[in-house]
Amino acid sequence: MNLNTLAQNVRRARTSKKLSQKALAEAAGISLPSVKNLENQKCEPRMATVQSIAGALEVPLKDLFAPVRELKTVRFRSSRRMQTRENILADVSRWLEDFNALEGLLEARISFKLKGVRSRCSRVNLAESAHFCRKSLGRSETEPIHDACGLLEHAGIKVLPLSTASDGFFGLSLGEEDGGPAVVVNVYERISVERQIFSAAHELGHLVLHPNAYDVRQSEENEQEEAEANFFAGHFLMPESGFWKEWNEAAGLHGVDRVFKVKRIFRVSYKTVLARLLEHEIVDKSIWAKFNTAYQKRFRRKLPFKEEPMGLEPAEPFGIHRFDFYEDRFSRLTRRAVEEGKISLGRGAEILRIGVGEMRELLSSWEAIL
Repeated sequence: MNLNTLAQNVRRARTSKKLSQKALAEAAGISLPSVKNLENQKCEPRMATVQSIAGALEVPLKDLFAPVRELKTVRFRSSRRMQTRENILADVSRWLEDFNALEGLLEARISFKLKGVRSRCSRVNLAESAHFCRKSLGRSETEPIHDACGLLEHAGIKVLPLSTASDGFFGLSLGEEDGGPAVVVNVYERISVERQIFSAAHELGHLVLHPNAYDVRQSEENEQEEAEANFFAGHFLMPESGFWKEWNEAAGLHGVDRVFKVKRIFRVSYKTVLARLLEHEIVDKSIWAKFNTAYQKRFRRKLPFKEEPMGLEPAEPFGIHRFDFYEDRFSRLTRRAVEEGKISLGRGAEILRIGVGEMRELLSSWEAIL
């Protein structure tokens, strides 16, 4: 029994659940000194104690003994210090290991289709870089991206939706050396789906534009690189030709309706639409206040006022739904591995981080709906 690994994993899982040592002891039905001694590595706990702790933390017992592989090529910048950073990286590390193991078992690896685009992007402007990436993925100059997760996965990028209650963290990305490329997006319920899609495209921008800036030791944001990734994301999701086509066709609508129609077509925030108008100097910075006023007059309710793309958007008007950003390849590979007998039902449950009972229900739904 490796006490150091066990202690780190228990502490990490406990803080992830936002439990105090006392609360964990009560939930596990053990004494507070038992938890303290385990986390401080003062003595080797009995297996029954560890099993009780695993049950209280709702994690597989083996996860408490498994060493977490240290990630290196990570771009994880936050606008503020995050106490959950270590927990997030541990979850991502285990997810990546499981994902790569499934791909190996099923011989289903996908190469990174945009790797060769990087050198070309380094010689052109950001809008052209976004255009090259779209073209490499088979998207026309006017076509909206209907399935951002699916498109990234088609490009050989693994996608992990991860819910973290934070307004300072929208996503992160990992390089090929750690088993990626991969993109992790915060799908916390207070973050709009539009913002989640934008975050995925933002991280794609980093993978293409800043491949040499991946270092897990760096935690502070680089303002210039963040601005470049934001610009890339806006043009990747809403290409110039497509934007002007839809914008001009909606010229007869009320100004507010016009913005929301274009927003809905490209699955972006209304703020992304306004930012594009600002980029071309069709409007000036007063547009934020003017649009807010026009919206209130038309719909008799206030609009959250934070400039794109910063901040949470709990009330994105006429928002799209969670199925517009829904990762499915990981679960699809898990299903295939279970049905082909490559892994057990229990192992499938561990990979998907659900209980065996829930896994059986999932299996039944697969069989019922096909």
